Amino acid sequence: MAQLDPKIPSGPLAEKWRKHRADIKLVNPSNKRKYEVIVVGAGLAGASAAATLAELGFRVKCFVFHDSPRRAHSIAAQGGINAAKNYQNDGDSVYRLFYDTIKGGDYRSREANTHRLAEVSVNIIDQCVAQGVPFAREYGGLLANRSFGGAQVSRTFYARGQTGQQLLVGAYSALSRMVGAGGVQLYTYSEMLDLVVVDGHAKGIIVRDLRTGEITRHAADAVVLATGGYGNVFNLSTYARGSNATAIWRAYRRGACFANPCFTQIHPTCIPVSGDYQSKLTLMSESLRNDGRIWVPKRKEDRLKPPGEVPEEDRDYYLERMYPAFGNLCPRDIASRAAQRVCDEGRGVGETGLGVYLDFAEAIGRLGESAVRERYGNLFDIYHEITNENAYSVPMRIFPAAHYTMGGLWVDYNLMSNLPGLFVLGEANFSDHGANRLGASALMQGLADGYFVIPYTIGNYLAAQKPGSRQAQDGAEFRAAEEEVRGKVGRLLGAGGTEPVSRFHKRLGAIMWNHCGMTRNRAGLEKALQEIPVLREEFWKNVKVPGSEGTLNQSLEQAGRVADFLELGELFCRDALAREESCGCHFREEHQYPDGECKRDDERFAHVAAWEYQGEGRAPLRNVEPLAYEFTKMSVRNYK
Repeated sequence: MAQLDPKIPSGPLAEKWRKHRADIKLVNPSNKRKYEVIVVGAGLAGASAAATLAELGFRVKCFVFHDSPRRAHSIAAQGGINAAKNYQNDGDSVYRLFYDTIKGGDYRSREANTHRLAEVSVNIIDQCVAQGVPFAREYGGLLANRSFGGAQVSRTFYARGQTGQQLLVGAYSALSRMVGAGGVQLYTYSEMLDLVVVDGHAKGIIVRDLRTGEITRHAADAVVLATGGYGNVFNLSTYARGSNATAIWRAYRRGACFANPCFTQIHPTCIPVSGDYQSKLTLMSESLRNDGRIWVPKRKEDRLKPPGEVPEEDRDYYLERMYPAFGNLCPRDIASRAAQRVCDEGRGVGETGLGVYLDFAEAIGRLGESAVRERYGNLFDIYHEITNENAYSVPMRIFPAAHYTMGGLWVDYNLMSNLPGLFVLGEANFSDHGANRLGASALMQGLADGYFVIPYTIGNYLAAQKPGSRQAQDGAEFRAAEEEVRGKVGRLLGAGGTEPVSRFHKRLGAIMWNHCGMTRNRAGLEKALQEIPVLREEFWKNVKVPGSEGTLNQSLEQAGRVADFLELGELFCRDALAREESCGCHFREEHQYPDGECKRDDERFAHVAAWEYQGEGRAPLRNVEPLAYEFTKMSVRNYK
């Protein structure tokens, strides 16, 4: 059984991080260049971590499967990044950001980690402005803010609808500087396929070059995973198609615990599914809910009418009706389930009946079209490109879709896994958001972890490792890991089946969405746990992977990733079945209040569920880390 010691510092909540930095072990500057750190991933968390660690003097290798770090999925974040600057003088503070985040997560995140995130948020904006990130500004030149879901203050900094892209350019510039200075060796087109564990510590990785097929070993004193989330287990999601779980899943199979895998966010504002041919879904930023009003017809018979023919008195602005205190800016899990509810009542719009309107007529009348265009122009352009509809004159049609994963590898306060030497950053870990992430907090966590947390905490581990003591990459553990990787690649290429990989991914996605998506129940989860192993067995017998190993082979890449999703999907459903409560985005139909809101069970489930791999064909072990709230009282969320 894994030992889950969160290593939370003692003392008052607001003093824990300051005290920890003062007490933490340090590495002598002249010794830092004797340590080598591997960073896997080069999105916001990975690029910022690699650049900052190299600035400190560590020798860094950074691996990314894209042709450039600028293709990382961080670029897709649209709406903004939270920070407790209180520039609007509207009552914001570090504590309020902390409380909004922990409440938004339905009291299922670790208190100390979440408070540190709120503390560090104020530094992120200064860092990014210094890098030249072009945040929106008010007429007088001051940085502008807007509101996001789950908050009653304006604390979100933004760059129109391209915030993730602009932040990534800033992190990429820092990374590029250190690549040029020789502090970082950047490996593009390089996919991590296994973690190497030596004497119980993470000491390297096995990598495949996606262009040549060459498989290589890389040793280091510590390994940092910043590889994003696993939402593509649903197949249709807002993730880039290349986003995958392979790095964290292979680490799980090597002993790293996987925490709360069923905590997956469904985003309420996405362009609805339009047909079976789609490969992905498209996000419409939550920022649109600042000025857009969400509604459906009050009567079923009006759902197919053009929206302009539905009179105002026959429209149900259901979020404003159900949650008057927060209205259209209630948290994502609540807004998503409300949309599902009105569609289940037969009032959903569009041909499929799975859609609601996001209407900007009132905002255009109040502000003028030019002001709306200035705030959201590129988002309206994206909507037009996909739907051929002009959202300035007709409402957008939106519907919830898989968007983010709050679950991930278990980490302690230092962001280190239960596997010593393995650090996990950003969306790849579980620590900060509980059962639901508030909007504009993903960018905040990625940059907080990379710029301001890991540079301190990794030294605490390395200080106890003798410089130059890491095993050479021709050691027995490296050879064995490489052989396993070669064996799996060979097995995929040699399957000799008739079905393409995409068909298995689509079938898995349907099982996951139908039985473990926005709502879950015991019967559906038990059915999924019967169907997924059957599908996985069929995959290995009948998958068709054309081409060869020694060249660019995207079918082979996809096959390896889907094979991991077929295992992860089962753990996901197992976790959802074991958690007999509703909290945040984990909504068990058996556990709800009469008004349809989540019914938590704090007596039995106020904990992190950290699953430990037990070997092929054996059920994983469910470990528990109790969530002891010293300074916050768990209460029933109320956004009404």
